Amino acid sequence: MHVLWWVLGAFGAVLGLYILQTIHLAIVLRWEDEQTVGLGYYGLPPAERERFKKRLRFHAFLLSPLLWVNGHLARLDFRRARIRYKGVSAPSGSCSEESFARAEAYAPRPEDVFVVTQMKCGTTWMQHVVYQVLQRGRGDLVETGTALYAVAPWIEGRKSVPVEQAPLLGGERPSRLIKTHLPAQLCPWDERARYIYVLRHPVSCFASCIDFVRTNVGRMAPEMPAFEEWYCSPELMWWGTWTEHARGWWQRAREPNVLFLTFEEMRKDLPAVVRRVAEFLGVAPLTDPELADVVLKCGFAYMQEHQGNFEMHPPHILQTNAELFVRGTADRHKDVPDDVRQRILAWAARELAPGDPALPAAYPDLALPGGGVLEPTAG
Repeated sequence: MHVLWWVLGAFGAVLGLYILQTIHLAIVLRWEDEQTVGLGYYGLPPAERERFKKRLRFHAFLLSPLLWVNGHLARLDFRRARIRYKGVSAPSGSCSEESFARAEAYAPRPEDVFVVTQMKCGTTWMQHVVYQVLQRGRGDLVETGTALYAVAPWIEGRKSVPVEQAPLLGGERPSRLIKTHLPAQLCPWDERARYIYVLRHPVSCFASCIDFVRTNVGRMAPEMPAFEEWYCSPELMWWGTWTEHARGWWQRAREPNVLFLTFEEMRKDLPAVVRRVAEFLGVAPLTDPELADVVLKCGFAYMQEHQGNFEMHPPHILQTNAELFVRGTADRHKDVPDDVRQRILAWAARELAPGDPALPAAYPDLALPGGGVLEPTAG
């Protein structure tokens, strides 16, 4: 009898602890979300941002038993962890139906420069390139402790400077620098604004998406089949599939106010890309010292060293140190298991059927039906 009472008492204590920790977690999740909307986090000075992270780490320590249990029993469900807006999915928390609606309704202005990508294709990198080009290499985010999201809005996101409050950057061509992952059919459009689109190898994009999710949800990350289903699904993939996204923006790239680049070009010859961006924005050619400053500050090593200025999302209970890059290499596709890599390439080839406009900066391993390949364009 004593053993039975001991077992019942232990079970009750564990159940009580579980209930208390679940309530604690719910409170922390609500608090961290409220504290990071708009400029709530990114508008803080570095010391205050670090203080917020320390508070999160403390709560993560207190909640570690529950987080450990959830990490072993629960897996991220891409069907539930999303919002839907006009047929396009996006991660819940970072975005909302309301934030998407506001973004779609925004009327672009002549001074706006949109940096557009599918997720994990070099968005933050290109944002910083544009920022430094506008500042002619004298951009001082690091020196002033300013976060990129404090000056450059993510238009469909909830956690950056609102577009209406975003400052104009640069003296020669004062510009509002706007980030978006929106597909072409939802992105606000004006022929006077400028749009820079960055494409990345579809399997490298897939690999980087996996890194991003795993970094953010830890043990709750799903297995590879769930990632593959998500990535290739028009219903599930955030901001649409790679093929849909690329096709829509390649069609837009016929317009003179769209510059279409690739992640691989940036990795291969960043100075050449910087010059193309400067020319596209209509600023005077950078001097050699100015170009060197831009390239230095937009280099992998510099941005990694100062990644607190370039966080892609605010910290949260599962990720208190948001990593800027995991690898950032041009050939991440080689890290994907060969069978998965081949399936994604075959899927992309089927989606890019004959009759679709060819995409530039080709990836020779992306075979098209009938044995063809996407051919690279000059430049």
